[in-house]
Amino acid sequence: MTQRAKIDTGGGETAGSGPPVVHRPGGLTSAEVAERLARGKVNDVPVRSSRSTTEIVRANVFTRFNAIIGVLWAIMLFVAPIQDSLFGFVIVANTGIGIIQELRAKKTLDGLAVIGEAKPTVRRDGAPTEISTSAIVLGDLIELGPGDKVVVDGEVAEADSLEVDESLLTGEADPVVKKPGDRMMSGSFVVAGGGAFTATKVGREAYAAQLAEEASRFTLVHSELRTGISTILKYVTWMMVPTALGLILSQLFAKSDNVKDAIARTVGGIVPMIPEGLVLLTSVAFAIGVVRLGRKQCLVQELPAIEGLARVDVVCLDKTGTLTEGGMDLTELRPLHDADEAYVRKVLAALGESDPHPNASLQAVIDASPETPVEWRCTASLPFSSARKYSGASFSEGDGENSTWLLGAPDVLLPAGDPTLADIDRLNEQGLRVLLLARTDHDLDEPGLAVGARPTALVVLEQRLRPDAADTLAYFAEQNVVTKVISGDNAVSVGAVAGKLGMAGAEDTVDARTLPTDREEMAKVLDANAVFGRVTPQQKRDMVAALQSRGHTVAMTGDGVNDVLALKDADIGVSMGSGSEATRAVAQIVLLNNSFATLPSVVAEGRRVIGNITRVATLFLTKTVYSVLLAVLVVCSQVEYPFLPRHLTLLSTLTIGVPAFFLALAPNKERARPHFVRRVMRYAIPGGVIAATATFVTYLLARHHYTGPDALAAETSAATLTLFLVSMWVLAIVARPYTWWRLTLVATMGGAFLLVLAVPWLQNFFALKLVGVTMPWTAVAIAAAGCVVLEFVWRWVGRRFPA
Repeated sequence: MTQRAKIDTGGGETAGSGPPVVHRPGGLTSAEVAERLARGKVNDVPVRSSRSTTEIVRANVFTRFNAIIGVLWAIMLFVAPIQDSLFGFVIVANTGIGIIQELRAKKTLDGLAVIGEAKPTVRRDGAPTEISTSAIVLGDLIELGPGDKVVVDGEVAEADSLEVDESLLTGEADPVVKKPGDRMMSGSFVVAGGGAFTATKVGREAYAAQLAEEASRFTLVHSELRTGISTILKYVTWMMVPTALGLILSQLFAKSDNVKDAIARTVGGIVPMIPEGLVLLTSVAFAIGVVRLGRKQCLVQELPAIEGLARVDVVCLDKTGTLTEGGMDLTELRPLHDADEAYVRKVLAALGESDPHPNASLQAVIDASPETPVEWRCTASLPFSSARKYSGASFSEGDGENSTWLLGAPDVLLPAGDPTLADIDRLNEQGLRVLLLARTDHDLDEPGLAVGARPTALVVLEQRLRPDAADTLAYFAEQNVVTKVISGDNAVSVGAVAGKLGMAGAEDTVDARTLPTDREEMAKVLDANAVFGRVTPQQKRDMVAALQSRGHTVAMTGDGVNDVLALKDADIGVSMGSGSEATRAVAQIVLLNNSFATLPSVVAEGRRVIGNITRVATLFLTKTVYSVLLAVLVVCSQVEYPFLPRHLTLLSTLTIGVPAFFLALAPNKERARPHFVRRVMRYAIPGGVIAATATFVTYLLARHHYTGPDALAAETSAATLTLFLVSMWVLAIVARPYTWWRLTLVATMGGAFLLVLAVPWLQNFFALKLVGVTMPWTAVAIAAAGCVVLEFVWRWVGRRFPA
């Protein structure tokens, strides 16, 4: 590796702001680091794993609906008893719960982010030291190896066959060869070779930091759940404003004999229109999901990624590091054409010595090789790259002999039809990984380097299967999630590994070099087959795009630099914690325990969130629909609004608030389906219409039945009974399929309402007292009829408008 000193004149410090940046082989001294820290020349860009505490509090407190309810609450505190102000205390409690749960999630995320944070190696006082990204100072000399992410802008100081992928910044897929003096941009990553660069721009001046600040204004993962809820809330607001105005005019001007009571009933009509708990429960469900996954060492870098993985119907797996463990064992060295085995072992040892950043295959060779002969000297090296599928080195052997060797994929180094390939195919069919050692007469920088290479030995490696991979593949098969193995290795070998793990379609293997370039044709091949070998990094990206073009929601897992482009383009990118810095940076989910078996937990958590929020959204929006419709009917009929806020607070708590909290956090394995708004509203609208109609019919009959000064209270009680019973039937439908705890939940809510009706002080507190026999039983009969119609309509909607 070459080393040199160079004064930087193009970046870093500006004139008059301090000494120029100098490239030193030993890096900065402790004194220089301290001086730069004192001047603030440090990479102080915070790790954005979650919202700040201030942002969390602001987002939960300062909402549109909290503002509306806050104003109404303040009014009620002045004009009505405390019972009619209970809805305000409920909102305070809800907001507090939301803040606490999200702060718990933040604490989990921040803790995991520190564990998973990239630790670049810098040279200080002449020694390499691992530090956090935020501790880098201007002028630091940062070492690089394959898979390392360039974390700040800089200038190359040392380069040893250094190749950098800048596609995430420039869009250009081809790696860029870097030489001393070349510019390094943060956000790029090393695909081959190694070296070091001097930091010339740190903190918010760095290119990637500027991009990150721009990107942080947006949610990178699309959340249909949040988008759908926002859409619903927008329509609710449009319905609520004119309805509320009509109700205000109706109650205050048409019935002005008791202004305070009119105000109370007006507020009682407006408050239940707001599905305030729906937003809260969505946030709580996401936050609890993050905490649960955090306990399993799964870092969710973007909250909606939990939802995204639950919608996935195709998972693309990289074999190495996902189905197999990172390490390998050399099981056989098979010399070819009478090659001397002792000499071959010397060559392999020298190749291992020539690469300072060996991959898993070369590390297995190094572990099984003797010491490199002292007289051998490496004169040039070519690091392994996923695009080439081989590495190489040239040696001076000390006896006047010079040689150049290549080590890599046999089917890339040998021409088609070579007899050696037949033996290799038999080894691949056993799931073994085979490398070819070949000698070439070409220089390493020649374009046709592999042409005419002479096979010398086969290096047979055994891959270690992950013990949990088979169960994970079986889980995805049960959940109707299609798995595709996309690997850079030989297709037959990859298929054999997948077959050992019991993967469906493992026998359908495709060599990616035969794949069509047309996206539509490629998509057809991808749909028809399960295992793909010899896939280049660019092809992985193209394959993800082809699957997405067929309407699939695609997750991509990986841990190597060759996976970065595909991870970035996939709907959900999943990286192993031990993977390269680059893969962890672009993935939405990082499995810090490196266990592929954690993925089912993420899928299950997402399905729980989406399925349960869909359930409880039906409850909340049914209430919104019947509240709006009741208000419209009252305005049109010019009668008093039947309910006080305390009545609807009681109903909302028993039929929505408490049940929704338990239902939102319950297990749910139902596969996530699209069209959230349509699936919720197809039940909420008819449910709300039936509840409002039945309630208003009871109210009108009660108005004709009761007379006298206490008639309105009796009418309200009858109407409340009908509305409660119909709402309970909505809850009973939403709670299906029944389990013991769901039946207990529904029964407990019904029992709580009966308790209110039976206990005198609760009757007085909630102003609920059933008068006589005829009207209460009439209210029950109307509710029963409403429940029958509701059951019929619910089933008809399910058949007529399937999700």
